[in-house]
Amino acid sequence: MRPVLALALCLTLAAPLAAEETPVVPEAGGDMDQGLSLLGEGARLLFRGLMAEMEPALDEMAEQLQAMEPMLRSLAEMIGDIRNYEAPVKLPNGDILIRRRPEPPAPDTEIEL
Repeated sequence: MRPVLALALCLTLAAPLAAEETPVVPEAGGDMDQGLSLLGEGARLLFRGLMAEMEPALDEMAEQLQAMEPMLRSLAEMIGDIRNYEAPVKLPNGDILIRRRPEPPAPDTEIEL
């Protein structure tokens, strides 16, 4: 029972003290600017850390893509515009079909009067 009385006494004494405090009015551009500045600096540090960790993997990926560049260019020449193809379909036996869309019919060049 004593802890309950002590808690009640502390709360009773603390209430008038809290009521007597004057509210803190933030200065225009004071604490808010400092908070935003710290937040921006934290984000910069986070992204610098991520880039430092990812840099070796990105460098290796760039090397692999440079090695594949001639093959990818020849494949792009064969395929042409990717919009000429339908979505891939996987068959039950595991084969994947990528069908070419039919070409639209050529418009008539004659003008009807």
